[in-house]
Amino acid sequence: MVTYNDILAAQQRIAGVIDKTPVMTSRTLNARVGAEIFFKCENFQRIGAFKFRGAFNTVSQLSPEERARGVITHSSGNHAQALALAARTAGIKAVIVMPKWSPLVKVNATRDTYGAEVVLCENTIEARHQTTAQLIDRHGYTLVHPYDNDNIICGAGTAAVELLQEVGDLDFLFAPVGGGGLLSGTALAARGFSPHIKVYGSEPRLVDDASRSLEAGQIMTNQQIDSIADGLLTNLCERTFAIIRLNVEDIVTVAEEQILGAMRWLWERMKMVVEPSGAVSLAAVLSGQVPLAGHRIGIIISGGNIDLDGFFTLLQGKIKKS
Repeated sequence: MVTYNDILAAQQRIAGVIDKTPVMTSRTLNARVGAEIFFKCENFQRIGAFKFRGAFNTVSQLSPEERARGVITHSSGNHAQALALAARTAGIKAVIVMPKWSPLVKVNATRDTYGAEVVLCENTIEARHQTTAQLIDRHGYTLVHPYDNDNIICGAGTAAVELLQEVGDLDFLFAPVGGGGLLSGTALAARGFSPHIKVYGSEPRLVDDASRSLEAGQIMTNQQIDSIADGLLTNLCERTFAIIRLNVEDIVTVAEEQILGAMRWLWERMKMVVEPSGAVSLAAVLSGQVPLAGHRIGIIISGGNIDLDGFFTLLQGKIKKS
């Protein structure tokens, strides 16, 4: 299992390539919750999400043979962009399998901005896995899984390490959970820094497999994947589930309206472009399900990749024709 020292080693390995993202606060939010709250803003990370940390940490440790064969992954967007950029930085080929419903802004960035080959598949987790396996069999690519990978988890955990090194000890730390890579890394980083920190995951109520998995003591899956938090629609794996069971206090689930409300609050009050998946951790804090008054709280804002076409089309329609 990944250790705190592994995360610290990853921090050194990726330094100078990743961006050290800002920590932000809000007096308005502090007053509302009655607590001292610190946002770790990974929406300002390269590719707009924390995922670049783990992707570069993994690619930087590939063998010469693996580099020569190229890498592959399946992702709805942020890991896709992260691996594409990490591979380009390392000068190796990247192939990304993406579901057809992936936000166009993420598909275009993966293919056009970061130079990866994109292969679209059907909108199911099974289709992702099957398409990826077929391409590996055919071409020998090295799989860089979005979360079922120790190096990915270590890289993800460096965001929490940076936060704690900057602001000091916390009482609570919240992070979103989909496949569990970020939450696993966050929990291990927090436990290594200070064992008394209580780490909570946050996820949409429509896709609450992580919460049900903790309750049942075994991995549960979702029958539907229709949350607006498109980055959190995957299930835990045995690797992440084992870490989360041992190191996470609980998983807080939130309604779609709460996610949208938290996202709007971040846009309006803090002037931060945050995607729904990135706002889930704030939604959990604002839901009041965990008593937080009088405490120091960290919130991981995981990403800020939004398809803005509809917004700007609306504004374009308001421009008077001369």
